[in-house]
Amino acid sequence: MGAPYGLILAGGRGTRFWPRSRRASAKQVLTFFGERSLIQQTVDRLGPVIAPERIWILTNDHLRDTIVRQLPEVPARQILAEPAQRNTAPAIGLAAHILESIDPGAVMGVFPADHIIGDPRAYRRLLRPAIRSARDGNIVVLGIQPRWAETGYGYIEFPGGVEPGTLEPLQVRRFREKPDARTAARFVRKGNFYWNAGMFFWRTSVLLDALRKFLPATAALLDSLPAFGSRSFTKRVAGIFPQCENISVDYAVLEKSPNVVGFAAGDIGWNDVGSWNAVYELSRRDAHGNVLHGDILVQDATGTYVSAPGKLVALLGVEDLIVVDTPGALLIADRKRAQQVGDLVKRLEQAGRHELL
Repeated sequence: MGAPYGLILAGGRGTRFWPRSRRASAKQVLTFFGERSLIQQTVDRLGPVIAPERIWILTNDHLRDTIVRQLPEVPARQILAEPAQRNTAPAIGLAAHILESIDPGAVMGVFPADHIIGDPRAYRRLLRPAIRSARDGNIVVLGIQPRWAETGYGYIEFPGGVEPGTLEPLQVRRFREKPDARTAARFVRKGNFYWNAGMFFWRTSVLLDALRKFLPATAALLDSLPAFGSRSFTKRVAGIFPQCENISVDYAVLEKSPNVVGFAAGDIGWNDVGSWNAVYELSRRDAHGNVLHGDILVQDATGTYVSAPGKLVALLGVEDLIVVDTPGALLIADRKRAQQVGDLVKRLEQAGRHELL
């Protein structure tokens, strides 16, 4: 019976959280709710099911030292920096190769580093049967019951009549790409389409076999690696990983595999915290709908999020703004356009303003 391991993917830059999120202090290591960063909260809620000593983290060179400091309970050798960004299929494949080399038969759960879950107990009730189903040889996904017609997420189609929160695995009919608004509304009305939360479970051998079948060039590169802990392992990873295909595990494996089942989560308070507006929506607001962090003077202001430590900020006659101040940059944005903050980062990159990235 393979032991359960957790892989936390923590290599993203979180550009929609600029100016707080930078290469060396990206979204996943920032604190938005409470005193623990998003990645610390991820490890905390997994702890009763997957102990920290069985957690592995894939990140990048900019963030690794920070994550090591934030997570002393996770062995530092298990916090790895990818040599290059190659999307989720190669990253997960690399982790599966490592785990298979140290514990054949290991069962592996894959988790984003930067989501929140408001009801961790309900979430863990789903994790345990998901791990059991993966141990039986299935590829397992976790779907989130949609709360609105979201066009920014992919969807998982379950059989009709699915009951949210069931602890029995359901056959996945198919995966749907991010829909347009009309299609998303139809998905929500039908009731058997769930958000794809990016959480997956499988035996490492099952995932590696699927890569050999559906992504053979990348699988061959990963198969050429020595066992983890070998003297040449780090050097070999640095040489072969940039040659891997840049593709998500969804496209590479999940959408092609026949043995995919899923669990339909009910309201576990899941949120991918995708923008400053999401932070606003998840935060406690005052009587005028404002979320204020710092020394803030307010007159006739509504629906505004302010994070500006170290100085007085005065709001007069404004509404629905995002205001985020850092030592090197100040963001002022229409809250409805918070998803476009990442476009500003692209403009800074094009302008060569690397000191602000």
